[in-house]
Amino acid sequence: MSFSCKFSGFEKLTESLSEKILRAELAKQIVKRNGAEMHEKAQRFAPVDTGTLKRSISLDIVDGGRTAIVRGDNVEYGVYQEYGTRYQSGTPFVGPAFKEQVGKFKEDMRGILK
Repeated sequence: MSFSCKFSGFEKLTESLSEKILRAELAKQIVKRNGAEMHEKAQRFAPVDTGTLKRSISLDIVDGGRTAIVRGDNVEYGVYQEYGTRYQSGTPFVGPAFKEQVGKFKEDMRGILK
């Protein structure tokens, strides 16, 4: 009595995994590029008196390159500039940078999913 078993499809599996790895790397590049562009926009939109707020805006790439964080609260008054207080209206800089960048980010991500 003879028994045999054959497995096939490893080529397709390897091809599919390679494609997913390539897309993941492209996604990380898109996150990094769009994060850098948003960072630059936030600095450009920041109100300038001494320039401290503008210089304090930071960009962090975390989660293995899957997340970009642009922070404008590295000085104690950054949040007041962004949102205002009960005594003065804010001069938003991170929010407008995000609103301007989000469409491009979505478009770039759609491009790698086609």
